[in-house]
Amino acid sequence: MTLTKRIIPCIDVDLDDEGNAAVYTGVNFEDLEYTGDPVEMAKKYNEAGADEFVFLDITASAEGRETMLHVVESIADEVFIPLTVGGGIRTREDVKETLRAGADKVSINTGALERPALIEEGAAAFGSQCIVISVDARRRFDEQGDHYVEVDGESCWFECTVKGGREGTDIDVISWAEEAEDRGAGELFVNSIDADGTKDGYDIPLTRAVCDTVSTPVIASSGCGGPEDMYEVFTEASADAGLAASIFHFGEYSIQETKEYLDERDVPVRLR
Repeated sequence: MTLTKRIIPCIDVDLDDEGNAAVYTGVNFEDLEYTGDPVEMAKKYNEAGADEFVFLDITASAEGRETMLHVVESIADEVFIPLTVGGGIRTREDVKETLRAGADKVSINTGALERPALIEEGAAAFGSQCIVISVDARRRFDEQGDHYVEVDGESCWFECTVKGGREGTDIDVISWAEEAEDRGAGELFVNSIDADGTKDGYDIPLTRAVCDTVSTPVIASSGCGGPEDMYEVFTEASADAGLAASIFHFGEYSIQETKEYLDERDVPVRLR
């Protein structure tokens, strides 16, 4: 049986000047602008027919603080679709507390890169289906990588970054995806620093390279400008899910419109 492709809205959450949780949207992980209240937006997407929902605390790792679990609890009370929460998760206890707050899955980036055994610990304790490894990838055109692809006539590799794309690691994304899968990750969440917020389409070479390497489900993220980009990442890169933010946040397209577009082109989706 063909598995349906998932459409997943995502909110990037930070603390505003008064210390309250707020959703922000930017380009290339910078120039963030206030977008809305996280709980209200989560409720809206739950009612709109989203397949899942992602909450990312975008500065928790960089600032060395814990995830906003009180906000997660409020969101979990409003959504009845799978909820993934990421940001600042570094230990098995962090995973436990995030799941206890109402998350169905946890998204881990920096914490897993710094200590890969966290993947195994989380999978063993709570099940692989709970452990999503997030990869913030950027292109590098040098000779330091392990795996190369052709992009616009040039050979490049993809580097894992941490702290919201602020720091490089010299770790090859494809090598890391293989290791994360071997250690028990249940899903890979592939973000493109280069495409983030541009609405120019997903990074197809990046997504395809990861999907061709692992059997673990892959969520494509960053760069979606409309349903046609979802179609491309599903058909050209074999992604299992498409994540988007701006096009949904600002009402350019609805979840339903996106699914109808895909359904008309024979991409299997869950329609209401």
